Amino acid sequence: MTVDIDKTDGGPADTPPAGPEAIKAVPVRHYGRYVAAVVALGLLGSIVYAFSQGKINWGAIPDYFFDDRILKGVGQTLLLTLLSMAIGIVGGITLAVMRLSRNPVTSSIAWFYIWFFRGTPVLVQLFVWFNLGLVFEYINLGPIYKDYWSDFMTPFLTALLGLGLNEAAYMAEICRAGLLAVDEGQTEAAHALGISHGKTLRRIVIPQAMRVIVPPTGNEVINMLKTTSLVSAVQFYELFRYAQDIGQTSGAPVEMYFLAAAWYLVMTSVLSVGQYYIERYYARGSSRTLPPTPWQRVRTNLAPVFNRKGVTA
Repeated sequence: MTVDIDKTDGGPADTPPAGPEAIKAVPVRHYGRYVAAVVALGLLGSIVYAFSQGKINWGAIPDYFFDDRILKGVGQTLLLTLLSMAIGIVGGITLAVMRLSRNPVTSSIAWFYIWFFRGTPVLVQLFVWFNLGLVFEYINLGPIYKDYWSDFMTPFLTALLGLGLNEAAYMAEICRAGLLAVDEGQTEAAHALGISHGKTLRRIVIPQAMRVIVPPTGNEVINMLKTTSLVSAVQFYELFRYAQDIGQTSGAPVEMYFLAAAWYLVMTSVLSVGQYYIERYYARGSSRTLPPTPWQRVRTNLAPVFNRKGVTA
């Protein structure tokens, strides 16, 4: 048997060419990240050192963290947040629909409401509601209700109206942006099929608008939770007011402010997790793959560590 010899390299003619060499990838070193980490740790250490030099009784914080008054204040804060946001969401949806209406009367009323409540501070609105008793001695609704204004406008009702009505103005703009984000062709198609305007909003427009409405609404809920601290100015007892009273009686006012801040951080963190899952729920129809949950991210990041040890994650 004869073998053809390649004259160029002296090897067999049918010898396959050598494959390309493997690329040796060298990761880029980001030295700026190390510098930023060192600077951040240095600033954190300076802050910790500065607070350690102060005369702060850190032991007072865990002593009063689960005090009955503090826990009652947490409950009042959450209740006020829930009810105020309910008023704000219902009022915001109503105002958004009125604002988008072709009726000039209803759209003008909605515009004036939003203009007034967004243009005045919420603390001023709370004081106005609380001090209306200086102007009106009685509240007279005819045969329905009649009483002294001071008995009717309790601190809780003052806080609820002040926060809820103010929030409705902001939610109106959020809802309006969400409704405008839905293609008008779907509304026109629904009307062409004989579907009423109200049913079109409930079944077609609002479910799609929720993807735009939910993220800023979650921010408004967290902001409302923190805004409830303002109602202590109208004599309503919630977390911040109870922390103030405990600080005055225990002689540790600054420590109680830190305690209140810690509780606000806990509550806002829980609400942030809830917001994430609600956003993930409404993202089902807009993305092919849903974003991973926090627990899934933790498992993904810890999987290489367990695999090195021979343990399956």
